[in-house]
Amino acid sequence: MAAVVQPAVQVRAMRMADLAAVSALENASYEFPWSPGIFTDCLKAGHPCWVLCVDAAVAGYGILSMGAGEAHVLNICIGPAHRGKGLGRHLLRRLLDIARWNGAERVYLEVRMSNPLAKALYESVGFREIGRRPRYYPARDGREDAIVMALEIAAGNLQK
Repeated sequence: MAAVVQPAVQVRAMRMADLAAVSALENASYEFPWSPGIFTDCLKAGHPCWVLCVDAAVAGYGILSMGAGEAHVLNICIGPAHRGKGLGRHLLRRLLDIARWNGAERVYLEVRMSNPLAKALYESVGFREIGRRPRYYPARDGREDAIVMALEIAAGNLQK
């Protein structure tokens, strides 16, 4: 029997050289994508920006903002070719570790109401809905509400 070779998965700090691949994933994933300039600004501002690589190729990314004992997941994405393999959960857990290592006690994020798979992922690691932001996201028919979610990341609060 032939051995099954698992792909090498690595999460590392995003570099300027990653921006073309990150922008390509963003454009392939969202109808209203971030511009390359937004990613550049996040790197220049010193936000924790990370990429998930599969066999050394960028397959996903996540960006946090940090301050006052809190973190905010600004963007997290796994490219279409790599979805459904647990990589989103892997990257989200790493972002939560990074938030904790940087002194955050609570993490916030917004998710589109039209994205139940992402909401389910966030709930599966312990995020809970705490509110709504009306008309937060651009949408084909105008604007779409965001679900605001939060997670306490004090020791022992994270779910498997």
